[in-house]
Amino acid sequence: MPAQGGRHSHFPCPRFFRERDQRVHATIDSLTDAAPKRARSLKWRPVDIVIAAVLAVAAGVVFWVWDLVSNPVGAPLEAALPGLQGLINGPWLFAGVLVGLIVRKPGAALFGELVAASVSALLGTVWGPLTLLSGLAQGLGVEVVFAILLYRRWGLGAALLGGLGAGVGESVLDLTVWYPGAKPLFALLYASTTIVSGIVIAGLGSWLLVKALAKTGALSRFAAGREAVARS
Repeated sequence: MPAQGGRHSHFPCPRFFRERDQRVHATIDSLTDAAPKRARSLKWRPVDIVIAAVLAVAAGVVFWVWDLVSNPVGAPLEAALPGLQGLINGPWLFAGVLVGLIVRKPGAALFGELVAASVSALLGTVWGPLTLLSGLAQGLGVEVVFAILLYRRWGLGAALLGGLGAGVGESVLDLTVWYPGAKPLFALLYASTTIVSGIVIAGLGSWLLVKALAKTGALSRFAAGREAVARS
């Protein structure tokens, strides 16, 4: 029945419906945007394998070249202060960080270091098959860091921590295999310089290299490349 006493029923105006529709669509859009993040896959794609292998092989060539030219750099450092030669280890530590930052899948860092070490060994190094042991130690160091971060953090901080992990892995191996029974001061200095070199060269260097590659469009099939485009 009609309202009595001059009172009128209140019906929503068209503006109300427009605002309600906008809120509904905003909610749907937010849910749609969030869905890909929840559906993030950690499974390897064929393109992941190909790019990881290409990057690792290239890194292996860099390892081999650094094997040839590093002694003139490291020898004076060691002569100045034994243990300081750990500063030259960084160029052998970057493969796992680089591949991990681009592929972003479990095992990518370990894969990158092992393949790079294998290429370096096949090309010929003074360490022979033990090069693979270094690749394993370095790769595991990086992999543990990315696993702790749940394979979700890929910024500069993650890259630096990855370089640190590689440096820790290499330090443990070297002090066990190449410098057994080393004095505490030497061990501390060698590990410290190796870790610093890993953070700067492998960590920061890989992060800068990923950004440079992303700008060329070479990483368009990867989140690292798409993120760089979105920020530009």
